[in-house]
Amino acid sequence: MTQKTDGATLDRLFRAARSHNGWTDQPVSDEELREIYDLMKYGPTALNTQPARLVFLRSAQAKEKIRPALAEGNLKALAAPVIAIVGYDTEFYEKIPQLFPHNPGYRDYFAKDKAAGEPLAFRNSSLQGGYFILAARAVGLDVGPMSGFDAEKVDATFFPDGKVKANFIAALGHGDHSKVFERLPRLPFEEAAQIL
Repeated sequence: MTQKTDGATLDRLFRAARSHNGWTDQPVSDEELREIYDLMKYGPTALNTQPARLVFLRSAQAKEKIRPALAEGNLKALAAPVIAIVGYDTEFYEKIPQLFPHNPGYRDYFAKDKAAGEPLAFRNSSLQGGYFILAARAVGLDVGPMSGFDAEKVDATFFPDGKVKANFIAALGHGDHSKVFERLPRLPFEEAAQIL
C-alpha cells in the first residue's frame, strides 16, 4: 500500500519551496545534475516518449551564449551556478521503438504526422520540466524557472540542427534565501478546481 509522504518532504518539494532569484556561490556538481535527471526520468509521459532534452550551462562561456536571449529582467539567471535549458525533441518518435517497445508502430505514426507530434512533445516536455523542478528540490537544490527569453535565439545557439526546441529555462543552484520575494497568493481550491 502506498503511504503518504511526510510533511518535511512535502514542505521541501511544495509548501516551503520557492522560485529563487539570487544564488550563493556554492557550485553544482556533475553528480547532482545526473541525480536530477535520474529522478525526473521516472515521471510519466504519453507513450513513455520522454521528449525533454536538457542542456546545462555551467561555464561562464556557456552562460554568456544565452545572455542575448534573456529578457532584461532575467539576466539575474547568469549569477546562478547553472542555467538549465529544458527543450523538446521534435523527432522524439525516433526513440519510440526503444521506449515503447510493445507498440513501436507509433514511431511511424508520428513520423508521418509531424503536426500531431509537436503538441505531444511540447506538452510532455512541460511535464518533464515539472519533474525536473521537483527532482532538483529533492536533491537539495533550488530552482528559478522562467519563460522570459527569446526561444528562436536559444534554439539557434544551442539546437542549431532544428530538431530540439526550447520550452523554458531555469536557474539552478543553492538559493540565497535573503533574496527570495514574499510568497505570492495562490488560488483557493474553489477558484481553480471543481468536483463533478
